[in-house]
Amino acid sequence: MLATSSPRDTMPDRAPEPRSTPTVPLDEERAVVARVRDGDRAAFAILYGWYGDAVYRAILGRLPDPVTAEDCLRETFRTALERLDTFEHGDRSIYWWLRRIGVNKAMDAHRRRARDQRLGEAVSAEPTPAVAPRPDRGLEQADTARDVGISLSRLTPRYEQVLRMRLLEDRSREDCARALGITVGNLDVILHRACKAFRKVYPP
Repeated sequence: MLATSSPRDTMPDRAPEPRSTPTVPLDEERAVVARVRDGDRAAFAILYGWYGDAVYRAILGRLPDPVTAEDCLRETFRTALERLDTFEHGDRSIYWWLRRIGVNKAMDAHRRRARDQRLGEAVSAEPTPAVAPRPDRGLEQADTARDVGISLSRLTPRYEQVLRMRLLEDRSREDCARALGITVGNLDVILHRACKAFRKVYPP
């Protein structure tokens, strides 16, 4: 099992040429999967070459952000590599198992996006354009900004930094990841956990 390896070591930056439907003979597929389980990195690259583009086009390519879609594709195969011991071939191609993992990754990405938007609205405390400003609106915004600042200060320094960079400073995921010296995928995980932690302490 390649427990310590990363799909980045064996996957190309982009999926291979399109394959309309999974057409690999099951016997050949089983042999390659067995090699992956035995720690063969080249076999994992073969598996990705067969099905990476098919999973991307069927599921992940529908995500609005191509960068997120590529991240989800990598995470799909990373998860597959980690859980390959749980996969049972039966009489179906492993493609359908990979596809189901891809669906879950896409749903997770949608949820993260929705949570980030909601948290961004709470943190920025922007007024709603359709509502006429009230005389006390300025005081209300000041109170919200103070509550947000207090809540952020109660988080770990890492969580506070990620939330400030991503939501208050509106920096891109790639820029934040570079500044923190981590991958975009790791940034998404940290941001998700930071949002969760923030909701537990807001309002103070």
